[in-house]
Amino acid sequence: MSEERKRIVVAVTGGSGAAYARRLVRVLLQADCEVHLTMSAAAVQVFAQELKTTINLNEFSPESFLEDEFDSARVDQLKYHRQFEFSAGIASGSFKTDGMAICPCSMGTLGSLANGLSANLTHRAADVHLKEHRKLVLVPRETPLSSIQLENMKRLADAGAVMLPAMPGFYHDPKSIDDLVNFIVVRICDHLGVDTKLMKRWGSEA
Repeated sequence: MSEERKRIVVAVTGGSGAAYARRLVRVLLQADCEVHLTMSAAAVQVFAQELKTTINLNEFSPESFLEDEFDSARVDQLKYHRQFEFSAGIASGSFKTDGMAICPCSMGTLGSLANGLSANLTHRAADVHLKEHRKLVLVPRETPLSSIQLENMKRLADAGAVMLPAMPGFYHDPKSIDDLVNFIVVRICDHLGVDTKLMKRWGSEA
C-alpha cells in the first residue's frame, strides 16, 4: 500500500439500504482507497431483495457485489473478509486503517456494538476502531426509533462513533434516487477524509 492511499474498512449488515453500500465501495475504490469489505448473511438477503443481486459469501465476487458499478482498474484494491475470519488484519488494532463505515448498520449490529459484544468480524473491527480512537461511521436506516435504539446511538456517539443515519437532504436539488444515494455516500466519505465530487454542496456555485 502506498503512503498516500487510504485504507478503509466497510461492513455491510442487514439494514435496508444496499444501494448505499454498493455506491460507497465504488466511490472509495475510485478515490484510490484500499477497501476491506465484510458482509453479513442478512446483508446478502437485502441485496437480493433491493438490488436483485445474488452474493455468494463463500466465493465472493467483486463483480457480483458492484455489478454495473464495477471498476476493473481498481478491483485489486478491494479485499474481502468473511464474517468469522477473525485472523483478518481488520480484527487487530495493530492493523492500521484510516477509518471504518458500517453501511447500512442494522439495529442488531448497533445494539451489539453499544454493549461491547464481538460475535463476528464486523463487531470486532468496529470495536477496534473505537478502542484505537479511529474514525467509525455508523449508517443506521430505521424508522421510527425506540428509546433503546436511541440510547444505543447515544452510547456509541459518546464512545466516539459518528452517527450518520441514512436521511438524505433535498437542498442539493436531487433529480433521481441516485442523487439521494450520493448525498449519504458523500457525507460518509467526508467523515472518512475521502474527497468526492458527487453532488452540489451548500454554498457552492456548482
